[in-house]
Amino acid sequence: MDQYMQRARTLIEALPYIKRFNHAIVVIKYGGSAMTNDTLKRSVIKDITLMKLVGMKPVVVHGGGNMISQMLQRLGKESVFVDGLRVTDDETMEIAEMVLSGHINKGIVQEFQQQGIKAVGISGKDGGTIVASRKTVSGRDIGWVGEIQHINPDLLLSLIDDDFIPVVAPIATDGRSNTYNINADYVASGVAAALHAEKLVYLTDVDGVLTDVRDSSSRITKIHIDEIPLFKERQIITGGMLPKIENCAQSIRDGVRSVHILDGRVEHSLLLEVFTNSGIGTMIHQEGGTS
Repeated sequence: MDQYMQRARTLIEALPYIKRFNHAIVVIKYGGSAMTNDTLKRSVIKDITLMKLVGMKPVVVHGGGNMISQMLQRLGKESVFVDGLRVTDDETMEIAEMVLSGHINKGIVQEFQQQGIKAVGISGKDGGTIVASRKTVSGRDIGWVGEIQHINPDLLLSLIDDDFIPVVAPIATDGRSNTYNINADYVASGVAAALHAEKLVYLTDVDGVLTDVRDSSSRITKIHIDEIPLFKERQIITGGMLPKIENCAQSIRDGVRSVHILDGRVEHSLLLEVFTNSGIGTMIHQEGGTS
C-alpha cells in the first residue's frame, strides 16, 4: 500500500505545476549523453511527450557535435576546435548539415511519432527562422560557424498552434545561400527569447552548478542572475560552465522566465525538475522567478 500512496503523493505534488504551466512554451536543448544512450533517449522523449499531453508546449533544439565528429572520422577528416567551436570548412559544413538536419533531426521526430505525438523537424533555414552571420574567434576566421543575427518565430508559432512539437536543428543561413553551423546552446537561448518561453531547459552531462565540483551534493538549486558575478569571483562558475551560465543570464534578460541546467544522464530528469518541489538541477532566475 505504501508504494501506491507514494505514487499518489507524487501526482498530487505535480498538480500545481501542471496547472501553472498549462499552455506554457518550454524550450528544451537536447544534447549530451541523453542523445547517444538509448535508455536515456527514450526517457527524454517520454518526458517531453508527457509534458505535451498535460498541456505544455515543448520546443526541442538539438545538438549533435559528437555525431558530426564520428562521421568526419569515418571519412578520414580530423575535427579541429578553437575555443570550443568546430573549424568548419565547406566539406565539414556539408557533413554537419547532413548529420544535424538529416539523421539526428528526423530521428527525433520519428521517436515522437512512435509515442503518438505530432512533430516536425526543421532547421533555421526553414521559413527564414534563423538568420546568421559569420562568426570569428579572437579575429580568426573559423569557417562556416554562425552567429545569430535574427530569429523569426512565425514558423515555430504556426507549428505550435497546429499542435506539433517543433524539432530544430542548429543550422542557419545568411540569406545569400551561405549555410552556417551554430552552437545549439545559443540557438536554444535565441529561440526561447523569440518565443517568450516560460522555461528554457538545458540537458547536459553535469549535475548543475556545484560549489564543489567533486561533490554532487553541493549543487546550487537556484541562482539569481545578480548573484552570477559573485559566483564567478568565488570561482564557483568557471571553465565550460561559464559561457553556459552567461547564456542563461542573457536568456533571462531577453524575457525567458527561468532557465534550468539539468543532468540528462538521470532518467526522467525533465519531469523531476519541472513537476516536483525540489527539482534536481540548477535554476537561473530573476526577481519573482519560481520553479
